[in-house]
Amino acid sequence: MIAKVDKATCISCGSCAKLCPEVFEIGDGDKAYVKVEKVPVINEFDAKKAEKNCPVEAIKTC
Repeated sequence: MIAKVDKATCISCGSCAKLCPEVFEIGDGDKAYVKVEKVPVINEFDAKKAEKNCPVEAIKTC
């Protein structure tokens, strides 16, 4: 699974980093970013949960 963040859409709510800190983090400019592009299998469920809980749909996993 690959994770991506649309920084133009991100509103820096931090839900992705709270739900899946192994993959997402809030960085410079208070925007979320992906720490590891290829999501480890053990974190796939949490990455999908972060995608579903993003209020502006800035998180994409596939």
